[in-house]
Amino acid sequence: MPRRKLRDIQSEAPGIRDLPINKVGVKDISYPVVVLDRAEGRQHTVARVNMYVDLPHHFRGTHMSRFIEILNRYREGISTLNIREILDEMKSQLKARNAHFEIEFPYFITKGAPISGEKAKMEYACRLSANSYDDFYTLAVRVPVLSLCPCSKEISEFGAHNQRSIMTITVQARERIWIEEIVDLAEKSASSDIYSILKREDEKYLTEKSYENPMFVEDMVRSAAAKLAGLDKILWFSAESENMESIHNHSAYAQIEMDHRRS
Repeated sequence: MPRRKLRDIQSEAPGIRDLPINKVGVKDISYPVVVLDRAEGRQHTVARVNMYVDLPHHFRGTHMSRFIEILNRYREGISTLNIREILDEMKSQLKARNAHFEIEFPYFITKGAPISGEKAKMEYACRLSANSYDDFYTLAVRVPVLSLCPCSKEISEFGAHNQRSIMTITVQARERIWIEEIVDLAEKSASSDIYSILKREDEKYLTEKSYENPMFVEDMVRSAAAKLAGLDKILWFSAESENMESIHNHSAYAQIEMDHRRS
């Protein structure tokens, strides 16, 4: 049956106030997507997606269904390599000057325990975003690590308090940066990395490793920042760490931000 031409109310004049809108679109869409995986090539995951465009003053509304159509076309591969293409299609299909795309998703990396070699998946929360008016993308990765307090080690006759920490590394770049690169950098900036599965020999190794590598939260972000500053492809970065203190009812926090474009 042929489709009957229906009235396009969205393209009509607002009728209330003819003001332009900075952002309009769809928010918090849960959608299955495929992202690039350095080891396996591609990884299937489920993402939360936000897609927005600007709306000129002479249009009453945007066409919400077109956002989902565009997302569906790219569901088999979303990465830093084609995010610019997605933004261009959003602008074209929705007759917009500006477009904004952001996606949050869990990413899994297989890690082998340091001594036994037992393998299991580790989850890392990732966020990729970009605007059509910027020539870079922003990638943020939350990396769980282990921190051990240098002061506690120094003043105690034996032992030292240690805890799980979350390092959040956010970068802006034009070239491709693998999620694995950021994870590796963060893990090397802590007292120790952590694992999903540990046998007794692995636990002994990690306990002793962290004891020999004590770090304040300040040490961790400085270590990460020094590594990030040495990567030419990064335009801007933020290195954060939150240590969930095991002997306090609060967290310790530090952050360093650096913009290479201003140096």
